[in-house]
Amino acid sequence: MSFASGPSRWSDVWLVTAARGTSTCGDFLAAAALTLALQSAGAGGLAVSGLMLAATLPLAVLAPLTGRLADRFDSRLLLVGAGLAQAAVCLALAYAGHPAVVIALVALLASGLAVTQPVLSALVPNMVRAEDLPRAAALNQTAGTLGALAGPALAGVLVGGFGTRVPLLLDAASYLALVVAGLLIRTRRGGRRHPTAAATPGTAAPAVGWRVRQDPLLVAMIVTIAGVIAAVAAINVVEVFFIRETLGSSTTMYGLVTGAWTLGILIGAWLFARLARRLTDDGRMLGGYLALIAGCCLMILLSAAVPTALLLVPFWLLGGVANGGANVFDNVLLARRVPEAVRGRAYAALSGSVQGASMVGFLLGGLLLAVATPRSLVAACGAAGLLVVALVVPPVIRAIRTEQAVAEGRPTAPVTSTKDAELATPVPTR
Repeated sequence: MSFASGPSRWSDVWLVTAARGTSTCGDFLAAAALTLALQSAGAGGLAVSGLMLAATLPLAVLAPLTGRLADRFDSRLLLVGAGLAQAAVCLALAYAGHPAVVIALVALLASGLAVTQPVLSALVPNMVRAEDLPRAAALNQTAGTLGALAGPALAGVLVGGFGTRVPLLLDAASYLALVVAGLLIRTRRGGRRHPTAAATPGTAAPAVGWRVRQDPLLVAMIVTIAGVIAAVAAINVVEVFFIRETLGSSTTMYGLVTGAWTLGILIGAWLFARLARRLTDDGRMLGGYLALIAGCCLMILLSAAVPTALLLVPFWLLGGVANGGANVFDNVLLARRVPEAVRGRAYAALSGSVQGASMVGFLLGGLLLAVATPRSLVAACGAAGLLVVALVVPPVIRAIRTEQAVAEGRPTAPVTSTKDAELATPVPTR
């Protein structure tokens, strides 16, 4: 679609990178601290899943609204306002005691994240030329990964030494990075400002009335990731019990093991950024995306057999590598295929689908822990994810072939089912 018309603004990319890394570190620091506090207090799987649902529900429910906000309002105003609000909420969270108040504040914190995520994601393609997008996406992925890597490890150390208040105060300070970035970034979108990007030859498309569901490849990508996450997200609830109770490890080891996955994401982002730059065919990129998602699920399945937490590290690391590559691929696909004026809505739609699917997994994780062992649930998560990928592959192949046939002016095969139609043909705009 449209990218920077002049030289890439790497100074803006680095500002976004620093802001995302700092705020993500605070997010994971707070999430891990609260999770460890619940588990140490004797709370069960439902309590942990309830906390995760509070942190996820606003991102799914508010996606249609926050996507439109990202496209219609000045990005600087949104980043500064949301950053200040999140810092205030997290400060209150550090001193909250009643579980109901904690859950409400966590939901408010997630509401701010539902605003800043599509704003930052939609800004990055405007900062760089089309050929520089994979590198910019990898930098952003690196920032989020380093933050996610540091957060749980810091939480494991800080909770053991100081309790939950110190990590939450640090999280409040981290949101000020969004405020600083919002004030310093020169690239802006939304509001009355005209896009500073130019259409890439051969890829421009009108934004009026555009919907994600009109693009069969994007629909295929979103259906895949939502289905897989619904199948495997229970691992986020189960892993603390698997590592701490089944494998008998400390809070520090819990932080290190979970950090192995995020370290893998960092490695994978850079490994696959170069490949993404060479993959100009979106169908092939989507095929690679499916393979990487399957790799994540396979590592989860294999990790269920480990006898000690330390042996989880190589499986979590390889799963993270595949996860990092998949993240770069979906960001590049979305930026290439969505008109600039509606990118905020597209990124919010992707995020909303992911978060909605995550809620299903969180709820299942909490419920299933009451009737099954953590080890068996880890294996079930990996197997279910692989099954979803296997089920999605045939309609995805048909969607790719349909697009290739349309591009070459060849007649397409008739659609024989409603399910095939959703993935293989554009849906008329309402």
